[in-house]
Amino acid sequence: MIEAIGAAGTGQSWDATRRWVEQSMGAGATVEGAVALRGGWTSEMRRLRIGGERPRSVVLRSFVKEFYVRHAPGLLGREAGVLTLLARTPVPAAELIAVDPAGAHCDHPSLLMSLLPGDVRIDDAGAAGRAPLLARQLLDIHRVAAGPGERPRTYEAWTAPDRVRVPEATRRPELWRRAIEVIRRQPPAYRPVFLHRDFHPGNVLFTGAGAEARVSGVVDWVETSWGPADLDVAHCSTNLALLHGVPAGLAFAERYTEAGGRLASDPDDRLYWRLLDALAFAPDAEKVAVPWRALGRDDLTPELVGRRLEEYVQAVLDQDRQTLPAHGDRPLPTRPSC
Repeated sequence: MIEAIGAAGTGQSWDATRRWVEQSMGAGATVEGAVALRGGWTSEMRRLRIGGERPRSVVLRSFVKEFYVRHAPGLLGREAGVLTLLARTPVPAAELIAVDPAGAHCDHPSLLMSLLPGDVRIDDAGAAGRAPLLARQLLDIHRVAAGPGERPRTYEAWTAPDRVRVPEATRRPELWRRAIEVIRRQPPAYRPVFLHRDFHPGNVLFTGAGAEARVSGVVDWVETSWGPADLDVAHCSTNLALLHGVPAGLAFAERYTEAGGRLASDPDDRLYWRLLDALAFAPDAEKVAVPWRALGRDDLTPELVGRRLEEYVQAVLDQDRQTLPAHGDRPLPTRPSC
């Protein structure tokens, strides 16, 4: 018997979803097995084994939590459009097979896509060697060309000065107030690029080991946006700080510019983007650690990730803000963010 798909723990049937998958895969296709994929937080992910004339494995994303079901038409519709666009680029993204963004045919809103090779790697071992690979992959994403009719939505900030919730257990409330004041301004002007918007090690697949390690896939394109490269770099930096420690987070911007990326030339602007992202993790970074623990990082306790977040905010504020080396082959024109 195949386990329920997209409804883990709900007891709901997935018969409609199975029929939709089989119809989407073509005549004679049957769902012969399903395996839950770990590490997701917003949706249920399953690897499906498809039988028939063309046996293969595919991936099904289903939104089952009430909040995400409500927003599924926009989220899954956006991901479907992005996967279609990326199919003509070198970015290693999945192939879109079918999408039911409103759950008109499935038990839950769902998207069906090809299975990418590789696995998620979030262990401390090898993290320093993977960072340059992450940076180069992020730069390739930022170089995706999208015409005016293809561009994703303008980025949305995930926090604001009056929405930041200071951790109750902090012994340094003044630190948080200082950080909040940094983002109490109009967003800096920026050169807009194609953003993944949730780029971090949990959404990147690798093959090979050691010096042979390579990025084999980038997943989770529901938040794709049009905005400043600084914001994607900041988000990956915060995640690296929580996963591997503050130095790993601080170093990622340099890995990005070494790869040829270009960030804001004004140190105050760079500081704004880094703190705008980091403060969105407050008051607790626990929710991002939950899927990481499911992938084996049991050391990432709520206390540890909370301490690392606070230490990272302190380090970003205290870091010597010298202008990063200029890289890339284009000048940095700016335009307002709105």
